[in-house]
Amino acid sequence: MEFVIPAPPIPSLPVEGTSARFPVARIFCVGRNYAEHAREMGHDPNREPPFFFMKPNTAILDGRDFPYPAQTKDVHHEMELVVAIGKGGANIPEAQALAHVYGYAAGLDMTRRDLQSEAKKAGRPWDTGKAFDHSAPCAAIVPAARIGHPARGAVVLEVNGEVKQKGDLAELIWKIPEMIAYLSTLFELKAGDLIFTGTPAGVGPVRKGDVLKGSVAGVGTIALRIV
Repeated sequence: MEFVIPAPPIPSLPVEGTSARFPVARIFCVGRNYAEHAREMGHDPNREPPFFFMKPNTAILDGRDFPYPAQTKDVHHEMELVVAIGKGGANIPEAQALAHVYGYAAGLDMTRRDLQSEAKKAGRPWDTGKAFDHSAPCAAIVPAARIGHPARGAVVLEVNGEVKQKGDLAELIWKIPEMIAYLSTLFELKAGDLIFTGTPAGVGPVRKGDVLKGSVAGVGTIALRIV
């Protein structure tokens, strides 16, 4: 096939234990999926249908430091479990949802909180606050065939050695099979899609020079510096 301009490269992530890589299609993020985080953001944590926002696949940051973005003075960390979809589908039954998962990773949903807050007040989309360049740092994908499907385990983020976020996958309001099944009624999922599953309480600002170290028990770790 001939293109009128050079085709962009496909963003991808390493797969632990292999030289092959996981091609990233779309990035879906679940909002307010931990009750304590919902409360700290000023919302009722009642179990309503989940809502999603998106980041472009070019937001992936793989193994590099996080460059503090422009047009903001308030960038926040949000530590999350990431689900990597290996088999697509629409209207996926909840009981079959995990069969569509290739693997899992530790990731960060970096947020320009000031721009997000301004957008909320104006009733506008969150794109400038959530979907900017490098806003989705992600560690290597670990195949589910190796670790199974985690349903509990600590989700922790340290900033400069101090624990800032700590939760457990068991506290997810919407569990992994539920969010896959629901999301597949809104979009036909594709192999290569990622789902950021929500963040525990304790989100807060980062500054240049900060060192972030995050982990999801039984899955993996992520570390980077704010530059």
